[in-house]
Amino acid sequence: MSEGTGMTKRIATVIGGHGFIGRHVVEGLVAEGYTVRVTSRRPDRIRRLRRLGGGNKVIPVYASVTDATTLHAAIDGAEGVVNLVSILTESAQATFHAINGQAAGRVARIAAEHDVARYVHVSAIGADPQSPSAYGRSKAEGEAAVRRIFPHAGIIRPSVVFGPEDRFLNMFATMARFLPVMPVFCGDTRFQPVYVGDVAAAIVTLLDEPQVSARLVEAGGPDILTMREVMRYVMTQTGHQRPLLTVPLPLARLEASLFERLPGKLLTNDQINMMQKDNVVASEAVTLGELGIEPTPMSKIVPQYLHRSAR
Repeated sequence: MSEGTGMTKRIATVIGGHGFIGRHVVEGLVAEGYTVRVTSRRPDRIRRLRRLGGGNKVIPVYASVTDATTLHAAIDGAEGVVNLVSILTESAQATFHAINGQAAGRVARIAAEHDVARYVHVSAIGADPQSPSAYGRSKAEGEAAVRRIFPHAGIIRPSVVFGPEDRFLNMFATMARFLPVMPVFCGDTRFQPVYVGDVAAAIVTLLDEPQVSARLVEAGGPDILTMREVMRYVMTQTGHQRPLLTVPLPLARLEASLFERLPGKLLTNDQINMMQKDNVVASEAVTLGELGIEPTPMSKIVPQYLHRSAR
């Protein structure tokens, strides 16, 4: 990685940097000598990140991806920008098109207007204009908008991301702890879980190293498992063995139709559409290895935090 340039303050803005992936990105950028502006609509949530830089390297900033004025203020003077903002489910106030599509282009446009040297957009495996899910189509829309405005942006598409605070393996661990059976939706769909630290390292590399900054990277780990295998793995790690109950697709859609009307939207029909397609790195894709990052196997990380879910 490159080092700071003399007395020049290196500033990076991380849009939505208080979340699961963002916290690791901020830590990596601070380690590379950046002063990091971390944006949120709730800057008070960012205060715990300030310890990463002794209180003066992490700056909480109010900004919303739907408000250009706040984005201008957050990005002005930054050398690099990372956009992590995305939604997995829609609401009347936040649609896939508005957040994953239009807002992605808005952030890139404002970064370009401020002559930001390097830009990284975080997308997802499955981003495709022909995706069966509206989420996948919106992620493709966001990528296209970024490329039109910022042709040399780095784009990273992770598979499902695991780590101590993930919402994937931890969700299954909670289910195994409290449910008598484990319902399985789209049990044969394959996933390539990737460690959050590896995703963050890739983002920092794309932002910090000009020779790779314009790459489109698909990030997956060394383990490829079906949904059914993921659930068995979680049950083994937590010690909560439960029967697996395969849910037929028509019944899954019926359940999703009910759940998507409830607060929290535990399951939606769009997620069912998304889960019918494998979530693995394409054979022709640029990978973490090509950025010099050796993907971390689940066995090195997951047991350490899922064991806590066994209690």
